[in-house]
Amino acid sequence: MNTLNNYACGQWVAGSEKGQELFNAITGDAIATASSKGIDFGKMCDYARTVGGPKLRKMTFQERGMMLKALATHLISKKEDFYKISWATGATRVDSWVDIEGGIGNLFAYASLRRQFPNETYCYDGDVAKLSKNNTFIGHHICVPKEGVAIHINAFNFPVWGMLEKVAVNWLAGVPAIVKPATVTSFLTEAVVKEIIASKILPEGALQLICGSANGILDHVMNQDVVTFTGSASTGKMLKAHPRLLEESVHFNMEADSLNCCVLGPDVTPDKPEFDIFIKEVSREITTKAGQKCTAIRRIIVPEKLVEDVQIALGKRLASNIIGDPNVEGVRMGSLAGQAQLKEVKEKVEQLSKSQKIIIGDFEKFEVKGADKNKGAFMPPIIFLNDSPFKNTDCHSVEAFGPVSTLMPYKTIDEAIQLSKMGKGSLVSSIVTADDKIARMYVIGAACMHGRILVLNAECAKESTGHGSPMPMLVHGGPGRAGGGEEMGGKRGVFHYLQRTAIQGSPTTITNVLNSYQYGGKYITKDVHPFRQYFEDLEVGETLITKTHTVSENDILNFAELSGDKFYAHMEPGSLEGTIFKRTVAHGYFILSRAAGLFVDPPKGPVLLNYGIDECRFTKPIYPGMTIGVRFTCKEKLENDKPLTAANGEDVKVGIVKWVVDIYDASPQEVRDKLGLDGATGDTAGIATILTMVKKKKQD
Repeated sequence: MNTLNNYACGQWVAGSEKGQELFNAITGDAIATASSKGIDFGKMCDYARTVGGPKLRKMTFQERGMMLKALATHLISKKEDFYKISWATGATRVDSWVDIEGGIGNLFAYASLRRQFPNETYCYDGDVAKLSKNNTFIGHHICVPKEGVAIHINAFNFPVWGMLEKVAVNWLAGVPAIVKPATVTSFLTEAVVKEIIASKILPEGALQLICGSANGILDHVMNQDVVTFTGSASTGKMLKAHPRLLEESVHFNMEADSLNCCVLGPDVTPDKPEFDIFIKEVSREITTKAGQKCTAIRRIIVPEKLVEDVQIALGKRLASNIIGDPNVEGVRMGSLAGQAQLKEVKEKVEQLSKSQKIIIGDFEKFEVKGADKNKGAFMPPIIFLNDSPFKNTDCHSVEAFGPVSTLMPYKTIDEAIQLSKMGKGSLVSSIVTADDKIARMYVIGAACMHGRILVLNAECAKESTGHGSPMPMLVHGGPGRAGGGEEMGGKRGVFHYLQRTAIQGSPTTITNVLNSYQYGGKYITKDVHPFRQYFEDLEVGETLITKTHTVSENDILNFAELSGDKFYAHMEPGSLEGTIFKRTVAHGYFILSRAAGLFVDPPKGPVLLNYGIDECRFTKPIYPGMTIGVRFTCKEKLENDKPLTAANGEDVKVGIVKWVVDIYDASPQEVRDKLGLDGATGDTAGIATILTMVKKKKQD
């Protein structure tokens, strides 16, 4: 029998005692033992903080992102090895795809997220805060990696995804991890971690693994650590109350199993496509992973006039579901994770049976294909009917973590919303409706009690990822019973592993601290035009003060003809009464275009193309006779790992440069007096951030 190893302090080590026996969920055969006895959790935490942490923090966001990409690419090449092992957890190929390739997909998703961060070891958050009248004193927020370890305590149902969806985020942030999977399925997690460690893609200390019990690890946490928990609400509450977490103010993120619901809209009838979509979605969520999903549909909420129709349609669809050995052709649903889990689900079903009746499914009368149902942890889908869900409320508080759900009626959409919220906090809710007004009512009414809401109809059903699929760029978590935490969520998730610190100072100082130009900071001037310099030679704060241009009536007329923009404020001086304009005004886009004519250096050089505009504001009207100039400043330099393919097929290495285009009023005083202009010479009239692709010197 195989003995699982823990990866601690740079070594694979077995526990000093035999430990817990693990079983094949399909055959019931013993396959491994797991123990962490003798492992020093305090040393593991110190190792992560002192060995893995410093190495990750020295890497930039771009380097960490590329590390995730390399790891994802490596793991996807090994996926078939993982599929073979996953079978023993009771998972079908489709179930394993969600777990294995879904988890690796999180690595790819967070690898691509690197482009939203600077090429620095830190990042900044939000906009600058102007703290003084003359803009000599400003504030900003800098975010640096926490100097601790992320401790992930995961559930049994997704031994790969549960790990990778978390570590992808903390690694991108620059924080090492200790992973504690549920022991019952830890043999699959161990296989993946072995491949990760063997690849040597991660710096040593970035990942450690505990396959046996982790009791006592929270005694060693410190204030820079982050603890995440996925599993039952009762266990989560116990961990959350650990004295050490309170003493050290340790960030604790909880994602608990919840009584998620799916609502059939009152507009849907059996002849509409949305009815079939609803039946398919509910059936899929009941049978996928044999219902062992924190996002599975536990409550089926339908208009009272359609309860019978839904019961018949759902019964027919579930009757065609083949249960058995996932390796046997035609099997659509595997087993639960083990006999202990089966026993627990049966106990919850018995508890629910006291206040509602089973209308679909029978623990004794079901067939299993290719396996012995008495040896494996098999069970059929069980559907309850609760005629009085406002009176008989066990269905809103008792969760059977398997293929079990309760059908219940509602009279009005307000009742449906009320029922959805009786679960006291869910990870996800969905509503199937073709009426967007109903969708709006439900979303706004139910959102306070759900972490995510899926609105499903015929328009999006084909490409929808479904009720039970959290996506890397969206928040996964929920209020109340669901734990009150957040996972993934794109950049939001990364910030959970960063310390946000407010910094204050002069624009020049904040520019130099962040390496991102802040408006009002001192300029760096050179004799060479910025467009004549390669990416490596450009400096943040480097500024070109351009020549000026006096705007004429002909400029406005010609631009109107060229662009087709003949808005009255540009063309009809008699139509300006009641507006902010004193006379016909130049087009904002003409001002921006003319600014480009002032700052662009025409001959061929390192600047290859304009990549786009991030933001643009026109803050002051420009009238004929006024003069404009441009303060053109290098704001930020972004690494770009994708080369630009030239017309001749050659790859050209480039970086992306952000520039502040500060278009200012350069009108002489006599002109200002004549036109009755407010403000002063030098005031900003328009401001934009543009991006260019700039060639690098080194093309090796």
